[in-house]
Amino acid sequence: MELFAALPDLVTRLLLAPLWHQFSGLFDLNGRLGIGFLAISGMVAYWLYRRQRRRGFSHGFGTFLGGRAVWLHRSARVDYQYYFVRALLHVAFITPMLALLDPLRLEPGNVQHLLELVWGERPQLGKNAGVMALYGLGVFLISDVAHYWLHRAFHSRWLWEFHKVHHSATVMVPATASRIHVVEKLCEQLVKGTLLALYSGAFYWLCGGTVSPYTLFGVGYLVLLFNSLAANLRHSHVWLSFGPRIEHIINSPAQHQIHHSRDPKHFNHNFGTNLSVWDWWFGTLYVTTHEPEPLEFGVGPRDNERYMQLHNLVLRPFWVTLCKLGRPLTRRRPLLGSMQK
Repeated sequence: MELFAALPDLVTRLLLAPLWHQFSGLFDLNGRLGIGFLAISGMVAYWLYRRQRRRGFSHGFGTFLGGRAVWLHRSARVDYQYYFVRALLHVAFITPMLALLDPLRLEPGNVQHLLELVWGERPQLGKNAGVMALYGLGVFLISDVAHYWLHRAFHSRWLWEFHKVHHSATVMVPATASRIHVVEKLCEQLVKGTLLALYSGAFYWLCGGTVSPYTLFGVGYLVLLFNSLAANLRHSHVWLSFGPRIEHIINSPAQHQIHHSRDPKHFNHNFGTNLSVWDWWFGTLYVTTHEPEPLEFGVGPRDNERYMQLHNLVLRPFWVTLCKLGRPLTRRRPLLGSMQK
């Protein structure tokens, strides 16, 4: 009886609350899919559409955005569903894993305390807008370069199956940005959390106390700026190039569409999120021009079809990775048996 009495609260915490939080995120400036950022991307797309009209494009704005063939495609419908399913997966997988690893996770206070033991306490600077802006810049840069290297890591042999989930989208809509496997998301939180703990702890020690990042409307000012640069067009069929010069520094929507391309000449390029300077420095940069390149998205006919199923998006990467891990063992067994004989 006690179990049934607790059931409504359990349903609220594990099902209704995560789904509501995910839905309300559409009206929050902290996420790229906030309705404000979607509106900005829509206005930029309309400006591009008007330019195309002057060049002879004779179809409507809806067709320019991709029309029903894109926005109601099976792949797009999976993205809309997965946007909400991901909230439940976070509760079921990521939250318990973070709780399990919590004793091992590095906190800024640990770093600050260690530095105080080694070099002593620093005088407090107090509130300072310049220091707050500098702290926010550091958080942004560390997060961005961490994502670059994580992204490259997930294109490697042993992690690719988890990242393939994202690349399996055969059409691109803003919700495709949420098609991220929970293993990749967990790794991102652990790696970024560790790096930001090191940075924040050192910064806190230098300032003699904690520092709040400079924000606009409750959002990190650089996150707000880059999400306003038509970020939702990265996962779309609307070509927006910033031109070769700017694209050495800032990642354009066209550059990310190149990253999703199935053309071999585009493979292993443009791993950056907001900044493309990391791609430039580490040899993975592909710049674009204002002339659109013909692109096809997805990972191959068989997997494209497999990943039209929600359960495959979640479970298949585990199975395929386990099979990969098992192959070296099965290959060695005959050799071991012949040695025993």
